[in-house]
Amino acid sequence: MRYFKLTIAYDGTDFHGWQFQTGKPTVQGEIVSVLRRLTQEYVQLLGAGRTDAGVHALGQVGSFRTQSTLSAAEFQRALNALLPPTIRIVEAEEKGPDFSARWSAKGKVYRYRIYRGKVVPPMLWRYVLHYPFPLDEQAMQEAAARFVGVHDFSSFAASSGSEDDDKERNMVREIYSAELKRKDDGEELWFTVHGRSFLRYMVRKMVGTLLEVGRGRLTPDDIDKLYALKDRSKSGPTVPPQGLVMVSVDHDDTFRIPNP
Repeated sequence: MRYFKLTIAYDGTDFHGWQFQTGKPTVQGEIVSVLRRLTQEYVQLLGAGRTDAGVHALGQVGSFRTQSTLSAAEFQRALNALLPPTIRIVEAEEKGPDFSARWSAKGKVYRYRIYRGKVVPPMLWRYVLHYPFPLDEQAMQEAAARFVGVHDFSSFAASSGSEDDDKERNMVREIYSAELKRKDDGEELWFTVHGRSFLRYMVRKMVGTLLEVGRGRLTPDDIDKLYALKDRSKSGPTVPPQGLVMVSVDHDDTFRIPNP
């Protein structure tokens, strides 16, 4: 058996997220379909994380195993030839049996883009949230720094749909860094966050809360209060998906998958 790692970039606009869904186009589904054609095997593809419908990636990571004799370079060329142009295999590598895109992941970087100009250029509208109105960006930067550390992010996550399940979920996450800054050309705000793992809609809820700070409806000090409240109705709204991109995934190559 051979083991492969794929680094994947995609435009999520036309997909119902990363994870396979019956009867709906997904990134995972498209790649698995091609891998099964290439190997004539029932290949399964693990992803480092699940991106929601409309969310993009520059450095999603997938892993699969196969008995195929194709090299990593051949897999990359064949996949890019057969996949839709909205999905690209940036890199393919052969790994050892203990590598897992999911279980070896030790951190992820996400970025959310807010376009501040009056008119969004046509080539950008799929990838940014347009917000041309006044914002206190200094307060937003101060609030963004409050996300760093180990916190209970209950106020910044989507409900599972079950109140009982929500009570049982571990909502504590560690954020290594969080920064809001102007892009060099001055037209965009970029919120970049690096963490061990993330709850569903967590980054989009964090951005919605930062916008509330920028509007003056919340203060940077309210971030700490929201941790204590554990009430998602008190934080900002969940912003639209198109501004969000999975930038990269950190992996621990020394991680060993435990024996069943």
